[in-house]
Amino acid sequence: MPTTTATLEAPPTPTSAKVDVRDNATTLALCGNQNENIKLIERRLGVRVGQRGTELLLSGPPDAVAFSVRLVENLEEMIRAGRPLYREDVEQAIKVLGRGAESLQDVMTTPVLKSHGNRSIAPKSIAQKRYVDAIRAHDIVFGIGPAGTGKTYLAMAMAVAFLQERKVKRIILARPAVEAGEKLGFLPGDLAEKVNPYLRPLYDALNDMMAAERAASLIEQGVVEVAPLAFMRGRTLNDAFVILDEAQNTTVEQMKMFLTRIGYNSKAVVTGDVTQVDLPTGKASGLRHAQRILRNIEGIGFSEFSDVDVVRHPLVQEVIKAYERADAAREQAEAAAAPAAAAPAAEV
Repeated sequence: MPTTTATLEAPPTPTSAKVDVRDNATTLALCGNQNENIKLIERRLGVRVGQRGTELLLSGPPDAVAFSVRLVENLEEMIRAGRPLYREDVEQAIKVLGRGAESLQDVMTTPVLKSHGNRSIAPKSIAQKRYVDAIRAHDIVFGIGPAGTGKTYLAMAMAVAFLQERKVKRIILARPAVEAGEKLGFLPGDLAEKVNPYLRPLYDALNDMMAAERAASLIEQGVVEVAPLAFMRGRTLNDAFVILDEAQNTTVEQMKMFLTRIGYNSKAVVTGDVTQVDLPTGKASGLRHAQRILRNIEGIGFSEFSDVDVVRHPLVQEVIKAYERADAAREQAEAAAAPAAAAPAAEV
């Protein structure tokens, strides 16, 4: 019997490349505090990065080196465009270029808003860029995807930008006060105090974009309103940028009520995660229903996010993936068990 001999392919021959950043300030910004950006590139891409003055010397597998050169050149362009570079920007840049974007200029360098700390708020993924473009182009936009993908944060930034540019006269932020394991009636305080914990994330995002005193003043004047969804009933919202957060926890009736509040010269952004519905059993999610029946209406945009768009701690992306795998396995097991449960008992 003839024998076959397996041929082991030799690993690719390491290669090297040089990028001259040309000035010290840009080089320092690119390398990051204590070279944290360089260490991140080495760890994520499997290359070695050395520095000699303003030159970066990259070595490793050919494909990894070629990608690293493109990454460094794009990050350099971001810095020269006046965009500060943070560690999380490098993380996102690797994702964006890895998913096929030709340039970070097309995605991450168009600021939506300068926050009160002079920090630029801009899209950090291709999906986020499409989301921002959709908000600019449509009067009603749905942002649907897992936690940490920037759906609410970017919508808030767009709302503040529209207010500053006098495109709208007020911002209205709403959330359904779904009782996640607690009954509102048993919580202490009046109605405002009872619903405040549900609205806290919206206040946090607002305070991240403007000084707390400024935010408090706008809320006191009624220019910015943060309220439970139930407070929207019977109103017509003109000249407003309206955000409905956690919309997966609206009923079909509540979603219809909200969308029909929108008046002249207004924008509405609806955000939520259809995998995190906290409604009582038997209640259909208004977000899922809207996703099904409104998708093909002109003037309404849908932007969908996935785990690769997560912009929180890198572990959040892995947590989301793990839960998605567990949910898929459970659904598969339930589907396999259903025919057996439905089959009639065999006659004896």
